[in-house]
Amino acid sequence: MPDFALRKTMLFVEDIHHDGGPAPALPRRRAAIVALVRNPFAGEYAADLQSAMEDLKPLGLQMTDRLIEAMGGIEGIDAYGKASLAGEGGELEHTALWHVPGGYAMRERLGEARAIVPSSMKMGGVGTRIDIPLGHINAAYVRSHFDGMEVGVPDGPRAAELLFALAMARGPRIHHRMGGLAVEDVRGEDGLR
Repeated sequence: MPDFALRKTMLFVEDIHHDGGPAPALPRRRAAIVALVRNPFAGEYAADLQSAMEDLKPLGLQMTDRLIEAMGGIEGIDAYGKASLAGEGGELEHTALWHVPGGYAMRERLGEARAIVPSSMKMGGVGTRIDIPLGHINAAYVRSHFDGMEVGVPDGPRAAELLFALAMARGPRIHHRMGGLAVEDVRGEDGLR
C-alpha cells in the first residue's frame, strides 16, 4: 500500500460581487481545496499505478466534505472540477492518480451529478500554480458554467510531492451571455445535455 502522507491542505474561497456591468442580485461563490501529499512513486518507474487510486479515496472524500462546508453547504452547488500537479521528481502520469478519488468523491457527495468532472494535470516545482477547470455538474454543454479557478501553494509541491485540488462553484459566470444550453433546459440524462 503506497504512503501518500498528507503534509498540508489549503482552502480558497472567493465571492464575486461585481465583474463590470450591473451588480448581480447575489454574489457568485467559487471555492477550491488543495492537498500536498508525499508522492510514493517519485524518482522511480512503477508499472502499476492504477491500484493506488483506491488508497486516495478517503482523501478525496475528506477534501470534498471540507469544500462543501467552505461553500456554505451543498445547496445550489452546480459546477465542479479537479486538478493535480506533480513535483519535479514525479511524472505526469502520477497526476492521473487523482481521476477516480477526486472526481468520484465530489459526484458521490453532490448526489445526482452526471457530467464528467473537468480536469487538468501538470508538472512543476515549488510555487507552481494550476488552473482547475469548472463545468456544470449535470450537463457539459452548459456554457454559462465554463470557468476556472487558479490555485497554488507557496511551498509546494516539493520534488517528491503531489498537489491534488478540487473546486466547486454556485451559479453561472457573472453576466454570462455566450448562449448554449441554458440551465433550465438541462435534462441531466447523459451528462452532456
